[in-house]
Amino acid sequence: MQVEEFDYELPEELIAQDPIADRSASRLMLLDKKTGEIRHSVFREIVRELRPGDCLVVNNTKVIPARLLGTREETGGAVEVLLLRRLDGDTWETLVKPGKKARPGTVLSFGDGLLKGTVEEVLEEGNRRIRFSYQGIFEEILDQLGQMPLPPYIKHHLEDKNRYQTVYAKYDGSAAAPTAGLHFTQELLGQIRQMGVEVAEITLHVGLGTFRPVKVENVEEHHMHSEFYLVDEETAETINRARRQGGRIIAVGTTSCRTLESASTEDGILHAGSGWTDIFIYPGYRFKMVDALITNFHLPKSTLVMLVSALAGREHILAAYQEAVRERYRFFSFGDAMLIS
Repeated sequence: MQVEEFDYELPEELIAQDPIADRSASRLMLLDKKTGEIRHSVFREIVRELRPGDCLVVNNTKVIPARLLGTREETGGAVEVLLLRRLDGDTWETLVKPGKKARPGTVLSFGDGLLKGTVEEVLEEGNRRIRFSYQGIFEEILDQLGQMPLPPYIKHHLEDKNRYQTVYAKYDGSAAAPTAGLHFTQELLGQIRQMGVEVAEITLHVGLGTFRPVKVENVEEHHMHSEFYLVDEETAETINRARRQGGRIIAVGTTSCRTLESASTEDGILHAGSGWTDIFIYPGYRFKMVDALITNFHLPKSTLVMLVSALAGREHILAAYQEAVRERYRFFSFGDAMLIS
């Protein structure tokens, strides 16, 4: 299976640069995964597509202000550091630009020395292990100095940091937002609960592995970076009960989908627990838990296009994306949504 098979043409002006004022006013494409039939709606009308007994599974991770701008202490040269994941205590795996000048032993300074980092090791794919030193509480310093790590295709400045967080974000740890969840408001979630749909929360801290370009020609040769997930006992029981009683398990976002599929066994049972997952879902994969998926429109030739193609079929997905381009949908993180069911 070739990566080129998941390509499509996208006019640059359809890449959303800003979140719209009302989260739930995004457009919503409805795709029937069996027939390929397409309908058009507005996100807040998703209540019409849900049924009592369904279970909506959301990812409650919280994006940290992981982008740090500073200098190399020895030369004063500019440096940009993106925190990818905490390895141990004050040691993080990071992405550094320019990487060539961040050799082991290099000391980096942020906020006039309020935060310092020493490069300890060059890791896989050129990432750096950095140990930070500071006075006070790391999270408070990061909130003061860090910026939201918006994807490189977003060129506009984000005025309100909260617009790159879901309304149910709880646990710090992500380098990118689970963007399918950005369309929900507390009011809409309240409506959904009132109609008898369970809303269950899992956690997957989103790294950059999900968004890295696929550099191989053959899909099967691509390796995903691992990400930390957590499913607690109460959530597992809620989801398993909904399934036993005939409800659909609807994942909000590819991160929720990957967590559910990672923590489920072949018998269709979700197990509580935590760990690291590098699951790679592409056509041919047999879903164990997820019946439907709420998701945004993804980059051409990305692992996310492959995941949605595994659920709905490559031909149906590419046809839906062509329709989205024709209908001038907004693409990527701040863009419109799709329900595959």
